[in-house]
Amino acid sequence: MISVLILTKNEANDLPEAIASVSWSDDIHVFDSISTDGTQEIARNLGAQVTERCFDTYSAQRNAAFAILPFRHEWIFILDADERPTPELSREMIAAAANASEDVAGFRLQRRDFLWNTWLKHAQITPFYIRLVRRGRARYVREVNELLEVSGEIGKLNAPLYHYPFSKGIAHWVAKHNTYSTMEATLLASGRSTEKASLQGALFEKDIEGKRAAQKAIFFKLPLRPLLKWCYMMFWRGAVLDGGAGVTYATLQSFYEYLIELKRREIVQDRRSR
Repeated sequence: MISVLILTKNEANDLPEAIASVSWSDDIHVFDSISTDGTQEIARNLGAQVTERCFDTYSAQRNAAFAILPFRHEWIFILDADERPTPELSREMIAAAANASEDVAGFRLQRRDFLWNTWLKHAQITPFYIRLVRRGRARYVREVNELLEVSGEIGKLNAPLYHYPFSKGIAHWVAKHNTYSTMEATLLASGRSTEKASLQGALFEKDIEGKRAAQKAIFFKLPLRPLLKWCYMMFWRGAVLDGGAGVTYATLQSFYEYLIELKRREIVQDRRSR
């Protein structure tokens, strides 16, 4: 069997469906960042174990969950409140965990992002995420838009994980990414976001997570990033083929990139004026 980890912060609306989607597990943990909307009570009423911790950074919060929670099983499925594993994925994960060799420490799956009930098949920048990990063999790095490092081989799952990032509306998405952009701008101004910039890694790294980190670091060095991102998503990846939802998503992502750059400049100017 598999334990389930759901990190929450005011997820009263999405949490019931998230827990229902993993009702096959007898060990569901909700690791909460001191919600104020009744998330904890909802989780307990639905049979989940609830642990609270004050939020500091995204990677620290996730790593704390790995370290603190008394998981019953060897394998942990990491789920966000706005995500739903399909029944096919649930069956595939259970079979994979039962048959994995000791060398395998995690499994990578494909996530499908949705906007207005439209699958962002072309607009989604990357569908690949490691979400099923062996206990004690994984840790998160990077304070925001964190990456998961796994000690061991990575297997592959085929069935999709559904993701509804706009389940709380456009305003909530914008507010959340306003916070993300501040954190990203701080990292960028410090130089930490570009430390792993490597053309070789971006092109030839076999590990998907390492390749993504190198590509992101190079991207942060480019001029006109917001415009480049919009053109890349719209025409190279084909967001326009996803219709209005794809165009909207590409524009929102480019706006997010613009916020990061504006805030980075503001931080740099503030430091120079001191």
